[in-house]
Amino acid sequence: LHVDETSLRINGKLAWVHVACTSRYTYLAPHASRGKKATDDIGILPRYEGTMMHDAFGTYPKYTHATHALCHAHHLRELKGFIEQGHTWAMRMTTFLLAAKQAVEFHHGALSEEEARRWERAYDRILARAQHRLEAKTPLPKKALAFVRRLQKRKEEALRFLREVHVPFDNNQAERDLRMVKVKENISGTFREETFAQSFCITRSIVSTLTKHEKKRVGFVMSSVDRRHARSCSFYHLGHFLLRGCPICVALLYILLSG
Repeated sequence: LHVDETSLRINGKLAWVHVACTSRYTYLAPHASRGKKATDDIGILPRYEGTMMHDAFGTYPKYTHATHALCHAHHLRELKGFIEQGHTWAMRMTTFLLAAKQAVEFHHGALSEEEARRWERAYDRILARAQHRLEAKTPLPKKALAFVRRLQKRKEEALRFLREVHVPFDNNQAERDLRMVKVKENISGTFREETFAQSFCITRSIVSTLTKHEKKRVGFVMSSVDRRHARSCSFYHLGHFLLRGCPICVALLYILLSG
């Protein structure tokens, strides 16, 4: 399960859109909070017991009944900044991560235990040397050192992709599913009411899920309801009517996802 969040302004106030998604399904939900209160209220993560892919944001590790995997796209972006600051260890870690990704792909998604341990030893060496050099610097480069210590502490989560076929290298799925939220904000501006944001998120969840199932979205909707109802229940407004419990829209959603 891929999870992430992005900021959004509702009625001039900062809010957040949370996503929980897979390669087949998308669920987006707005909330005033970014943290655990939001994910608890949304209700998916408290019951999830599989592997959760994320960017190491502090909320997600609190769900201890799930296993966790860290997104290396985020790590590569952080490493790029450290390389620009002159940290040579960051270049070695970047090379390591990209080479490990290629090795996993070459072995069809997972390494043997012996091979995975070899990569783990290289990972440990790079981080140990980085920590030694950073701790000897004055002034202490706190941000870089915190990054290295985080990778050391969360080694199992960082390297889970080496052994488990279902665990990807990055969290790009969640970032893709959130992208239209930022596109909407950049083009149309903020939402005036929370219900509008909820409607948008419901609609985007449906559209994204249908796309993943290769459904012909608008044509399927128009052929599934009579023309009169379709005028008031276009795909743009479908989330609004679902939010209000429109029985025809609820039935339509069932048809779209199961047909």
